[in-house]
Amino acid sequence: MDAEIDLQKGPINFIMDYDKMISITDHNLSVHEKICAERYREIQSSLAVGEKRMTKIEYLLYGVMLCVLLGPGVAAEFIKKIFGI
Repeated sequence: MDAEIDLQKGPINFIMDYDKMISITDHNLSVHEKICAERYREIQSSLAVGEKRMTKIEYLLYGVMLCVLLGPGVAAEFIKKIFGI
């Protein structure tokens, strides 16, 4: 730590050192809070992007499940109608 408390200096110096230690700790805490807030914003944006991707994958899985349940012939006819083949 930057500020060491020396009890041999007397009570006034002890209080000054203690105040210095508190201000250093307060500064470190505020820096830490700013860094964590930035990280939290990045995590939130990543989750929002991931949610869109997961929704797309979910719909694709529903389509594949329907194709499997209805059979390959029905799925092929459906694809032909969609693409106009």
